[in-house]
Amino acid sequence: MEKNSVLEETNKSLNFIEVIIEKDLQEGKNDGRIQTRFPPEPNGYLHIGHAKAICLDFGLAKKYGGLCNLRFDDTNPVKEDVEYVDSIKADIKWLGFEWANIYYASDYFPQLWAFAIRLIKDGRAYIDEQSAEDIAQQKGSPTLAGTHSPHRERLIEENLSLFEKMNSGELAEGAMVLRAKIDMASSNMHFRDPIIYRIIDHPHHRTGTQWKAYPMYDFAHGESDYFEGVTHSVCTLEFVVHRPLYDWFIDRLVESGDDVSGYRPHQYEFNRLNLTYTIMSKRKLLELVQGGFVRSWDDPRMPTISGFRRRGYTSDSIHKFIDKIGYTKYDGVVDMSLLEHTIREDLNLKSPRVSAVLNPVKLIITNYPDDKEEMLEACNNPEDERMGSHEIVFTKELYIEREDFMEDAPKKYFRMTPGQEVRLKNAYIVKCISCKKDEAGEIEEIYAEYDPQTRSGMSQSNKKVKGTLHWVSARHNICAEVRIYDRLFDVENPGAEKEKKFTELLNPNSLTVLSNCRLEMELATAKTYDNFQFQRLGYFNVDPDSTADKLVFNRTVSLKDSWSKIKDKK
Repeated sequence: MEKNSVLEETNKSLNFIEVIIEKDLQEGKNDGRIQTRFPPEPNGYLHIGHAKAICLDFGLAKKYGGLCNLRFDDTNPVKEDVEYVDSIKADIKWLGFEWANIYYASDYFPQLWAFAIRLIKDGRAYIDEQSAEDIAQQKGSPTLAGTHSPHRERLIEENLSLFEKMNSGELAEGAMVLRAKIDMASSNMHFRDPIIYRIIDHPHHRTGTQWKAYPMYDFAHGESDYFEGVTHSVCTLEFVVHRPLYDWFIDRLVESGDDVSGYRPHQYEFNRLNLTYTIMSKRKLLELVQGGFVRSWDDPRMPTISGFRRRGYTSDSIHKFIDKIGYTKYDGVVDMSLLEHTIREDLNLKSPRVSAVLNPVKLIITNYPDDKEEMLEACNNPEDERMGSHEIVFTKELYIEREDFMEDAPKKYFRMTPGQEVRLKNAYIVKCISCKKDEAGEIEEIYAEYDPQTRSGMSQSNKKVKGTLHWVSARHNICAEVRIYDRLFDVENPGAEKEKKFTELLNPNSLTVLSNCRLEMELATAKTYDNFQFQRLGYFNVDPDSTADKLVFNRTVSLKDSWSKIKDKK
């Protein structure tokens, strides 16, 4: 095979950014150095879209022997908080990554200020005292050139004096801004004299009240990359139109410095992660939290990394999901069912099988001895025999799911009904003989007889039945709360809905709380975040709300994708 063919075969397994990096390494760019960064703004909790960026930024550095820094884009103190900083660190570590260094955009405030002064002295920036509305109107449109600000030709000395005044504390927010002087007729709207500094009178979570003038993202981002030595600055596709401005500022920065190495960071863009039945806007997620539509940022219905973690998703499942969807240059929407399929695959291999009855009704085995307790063996996970087994207690009185009994059943009903036999999982075949109702007609107790020759594993039993039910002993069980979670929104693309506000599109059945569930004793020692498969019901994990007196479980995902069937019926 020819050399080019070998390279093509190798590249088939690489995403397009890895192809770029390998080419850069072959050409010896940046002395063979690979450096990335993950630059979140600490104005909210990270969501699963950020997980995709984290896996790329940190993953590239790990794969190519480089380093990845964590840099907080803390240029807007009004929206930022230490709580968000701490949550971001925890999420990155949970995903299995460690940063080389922690930086903050605020670390570079002195250098950014000095660079802004250099732009003013070079005649490339000016103070504009117009209102935000006037500035926006003067920018024109993609098909109409903008008009110059009346302050565009202000004297350099006056610009310098006013710029210092912006940070003195004597001016109100919005009184003036610093704009780069580029090209008001440019086809790229971001080149039309962009604002690079504005006044914000609010304490910063790190610098306190030292600064009143704060840099804009487009100004601070590329320069921070340059100060740190980033080689590959990876962003999502919405920043494609920002890249020329990113390069313009870096060109000016390189011109004003004394670095002759030829180093400069380059920006590359990939497709962001959009999921059905989900919103990814941190502003809207904050509104859900502050409006009480969800309990917190880590509510298991939220698309935040901490929400997925609390719901029972594993870091492995997030990695596998991101590997499946990949990185491209084209935006699209990924079906939530793919993410759910990935966690099912992961938990199927890892989770112990246990019995839990969520809506219990008592089943009495009338011909079973009153005081007898029989220890039966239950396999922990048929997918992995190394996980072994555990014992369960069989007694005269049991709990089964209320929905597993029907007094007047149709012909093809294979669960419990008078006159029909079913197998109790890991135990015996029983035949329902009758039931007892309360005054309201609700089933209080079900009565059945068992066949002692049909215990699971007995070689002499050849009897076959079509239905198998899970159960727990009425004498030996723990009472727990179980929270059944579903999609937060009941429309596929809530972000595209124009007729209604997004909070009007919430799924009213996204959370159901069951407070009297009965679980087998094996779960008594379960710890927070432990994962289990509740047989026939789905995958569940232990919620942090659990106490010594009462465990709380979250449904991570059902055993099968039932939502698609519901959607198809609509």
